[in-house]
Order: sequence, then structure tokens, then C-alpha cells
Amino acid sequence: MSVKSLVQRAGTTCLLFAALSLASVYAQTKPNIVILGTGGTIAGAGVAATNTSAYKSAVVPVDAVIENVPAIKNIANVRGEQVFQIGSESFNDERLITLAKRVSALLKQPDVDGVVITHGTDTIEETSYFLNLTVKSAKPVVVVGSMRPGTALSADGALNLYEAVIVASAKESAGKGTLVVMNDEIHSGRDVSKTNTFKIDTFKSPYGPLGYVVEGQAQYYRAPVRPHTIYSGFDIDTITALPRVGIAYAYGNVDRAAVDALVASGVKGIIYAATGNGSVSEFMVQPLIEARGKGVQIIRASRTGAGVVVRNGEQPDDKYDFVVVGDQNPQKARILLALALANGPTNDTAGLQKIFWSY
Repeated sequence: MSVKSLVQRAGTTCLLFAALSLASVYAQTKPNIVILGTGGTIAGAGVAATNTSAYKSAVVPVDAVIENVPAIKNIANVRGEQVFQIGSESFNDERLITLAKRVSALLKQPDVDGVVITHGTDTIEETSYFLNLTVKSAKPVVVVGSMRPGTALSADGALNLYEAVIVASAKESAGKGTLVVMNDEIHSGRDVSKTNTFKIDTFKSPYGPLGYVVEGQAQYYRAPVRPHTIYSGFDIDTITALPRVGIAYAYGNVDRAAVDALVASGVKGIIYAATGNGSVSEFMVQPLIEARGKGVQIIRASRTGAGVVVRNGEQPDDKYDFVVVGDQNPQKARILLALALANGPTNDTAGLQKIFWSY
């Protein structure tokens, strides 16, 4: 081989090594995001492309969901991990704890910069609120789902997941608690709720989203002020179980059957999803007083979906030893009450009231 050929080959080799080195450096500068799969519509499939509401959820593994969005790899170094493969209506307290403990463990790793959780939309608001209250890390945690399966026309899951990774990768997302990314919007896990059975813009917050994802960038306009994550008094690393809390729903012609059944089942607290501003019908006051007399905490909430319930407004809460929510809807109130009862004295009504007003 001539000297000229050797020089040319050496030059090519140097360029190759330089390119590989640059690629390695670039890969290291991208954030490392773990995507935890739990199932849901985002992992669902229908028989036909026109099936947008009739389909089977939780059938596509998380790795396949990720592979369906190759552009994610331009944003971050991602890897998937299947925690559950269920519809989110099947989440229970045990699964919430399992998921939260895994998130907490991952965020303690120096090589993990954030976590994205693919989740069914039915109970995203409950899971995100639980994580928001219990995971003691400032690193971004983003929960994402879809309203249509990946097989449907105009499926929303791929873009939602792409934008969730963008949000989890953004430095601006740190310290904002657990976030929910859907339909180009960034919501606080504390505030967001599902408001429609099938529309893509179903997720709403009473105070609006924290920000938006616009052309591949997370843009924030406000931040949550209620205690969360590193500022929260709850810690998933110390929680092994939650006391049972039930929800009783108010309606015209309601009777005491649901409250009595919950008490008989051994619940430690009842969220009474009352009408209006926590109104309790004249024939439900006594059953709730009796339940409280048996040591069951009674929390007056509202079925309206938003707004503050006023203490000593519709009912003399001081007299009956009831608690009222701040602005938490019944399903979020159940999460908060269960955590509060697991964290301290179960009969401290005054302490519980402060918690509902604080969180």
C-alpha cells in the first residue's frame, strides 16, 4: 500500500472517529427519559380506522408505543418499561403505590432526568394528583394518554407522547410537580380533570393550563403554588398502604343506603359528593352524623366539578365535626384524605381541615 493510500485511509478513519465522538457527545447532552407504560387507550387498538371510541385498550406494549413515534429520539434518550398493562379504570390504591414507588426510585438515579407515564384517561387525574403529592423529586414527571387508539383516524396518542417527552426534557418543567400533557396543553396534576367522554380536548383545569407545547417547545405561563412533590408533607417512600376511603354521590331522592354500606364495609372516611356548594339534603344529615359518630371522617365535596366548598355554609360543620374540601373534586378529595389518614391521627378533624385548605 502506498504512503498516499495510508494517509488517505488514516484521514478517513480520523473523520469516522470524530463523527462517532460527536454523536456520543450529542447523545450524552440529550436528557435521559424513562417512559413507564401502564396501558390505557394510548396502548389500545381498534378493528377499523374509524373506531375512535369502540376499541380494546391496553394491548400494545410500551416499547411498540415508543417505536411508533421515532421523532422522540431526537428529543431525548428514551427507554420503556412496562409497569402495568391495564385500562386505567382498573387502577386501585395498591397499583398507585406500586407506580409511585417505581417513579420515586427512578428519579433517584443520576442517569434519569425525568419520567413519562403512559396512562388511560379515565383516572389520569387521580394518578397524577397522587404522584404530585407523594413523589419527592423536583425532576419532571409527566403523565400522558390519548382519547383515540393508535389505529384510529386522527389518533392523538403519538403527538401527545412526543409532546410529553418534550415537556419532561425541558429544564423549565423542573419543580412544577406532576404534569399532564394532552392536546398541546400542559396541566398541573393537582388541577386537571377529564370533562368529556370522547372529545380530544376533554382535559381541563379550572384555572387553565400551566402552559402549552408549541412547535416542539414547552412554554409556561404560570406555576402551581399549592404544596407538591419536594414541598409536600407526604412521601411515597414511607407509604405501604392506604386506609379505605369511599365516595357517596348525592342526587334528588338520595337515601342513606350508600353511606350505610360504606360504613359497614369499614371505610375510614367518606367523601360526600354533594350538590351545589356541598349541600346535604334534610334526610341525609342524620346518616352522615351517625357515620361520623362511628369514627368515620365526613368530607363535604361538590359534584359540580369545580369551586370551593364553604365551611359552615350549607351545613354547620363545626357542630357536626365535618370537614369540607377546598376546591378538590370528589375523586381528588378521596386521594388526599387517604394520604392524610395514612400520615397521621385519623380523628384529627381540625388537622384534616387544614390539609384540605392547604393542598
